[in-house]
Amino acid sequence: MGTMLFFSKKGSAMQKYILIGLLILAGLPAMAQQDAQYTQYMYNTMSVNPAYAGSRGVMSLTGLHRSQWVGLEGAPRTQTFAVHSPAGKNVGLGLSIVNDDIGPTKETYFDVLFSYTLRMSGDRKLSFGLNAAANLLDVDFAQLRQFVPQLTSAENIDNKFSPNFGAGIYYHTGKFYLGASVPNFLETKHFDESSDSDDSSSFLARERINYYLITGYVFDLAPQWELKPALLTKMVSGAPLQVDVSANFRYRQKLTLGAAYRWSAAWSAMAAFQISDPILLGLAYDRETTELGNTSFNNGSFEVLLRVELFNRKEKVIYPRFF
Repeated sequence: MGTMLFFSKKGSAMQKYILIGLLILAGLPAMAQQDAQYTQYMYNTMSVNPAYAGSRGVMSLTGLHRSQWVGLEGAPRTQTFAVHSPAGKNVGLGLSIVNDDIGPTKETYFDVLFSYTLRMSGDRKLSFGLNAAANLLDVDFAQLRQFVPQLTSAENIDNKFSPNFGAGIYYHTGKFYLGASVPNFLETKHFDESSDSDDSSSFLARERINYYLITGYVFDLAPQWELKPALLTKMVSGAPLQVDVSANFRYRQKLTLGAAYRWSAAWSAMAAFQISDPILLGLAYDRETTELGNTSFNNGSFEVLLRVELFNRKEKVIYPRFF
């Protein structure tokens, strides 16, 4: 979910005032746009670091749906599909498609990813990744005019195309990983160039550079239990530093239960079930710790994830990995 927030007018009078306040807090007329947000990013690490592509050693397909702030009209909804696989001894390839709906805005992202891995001593590996991206943006200003009268002359934005590119580095062993990435280097500005109004012509959403740092370690607690604490840090100009701290316990490589805290933002509960060797089902629930979380019409955020991994059993791939 980005910081560009738009909502419709449906609901109680109190709801409308809160939504108008959110519009103001979102930074109209100029706004910083962030990448989509996931609680279960650890099952789809390629979404934040292109160097992860192919690192699992199998063909991995992941689908995820996130409904944020359920009960709040116009709140963010995100769907993503990703596939990646080794494409040679040291090469990984991937494809990611993300659809992000926030009120009257709809953005679709297409990313093609490439990674190259240097094999070091033991089980240590260092991967370098690149991604080429295409973004399509739609904005229906009619849904905003009821809140922002100066947008009366603004024309809708339809399938506005903007390219981008990114890079990442990812180091991992059998138990530890550390990665740094910048998925989008270009700061694209979206605005209504055709408007004659000074106010509405300055209305824009700027896609800022997002910097990511991820790390985690797997501890063997007992023959059947593993613990994986993990950290994700995201930095973007014009928005608060985001720090996600999580801990997941896995039992017999089948059941995973965990919790996470997004600094000054939300608590999360997570569960994942390894239904069979290739199939993982993940669920997550977030509850805001901000004022927005105390409203009666915000029922929290929900995620559901399905990952299917395909491999050649003759190669005897050790399966499933915890990251």
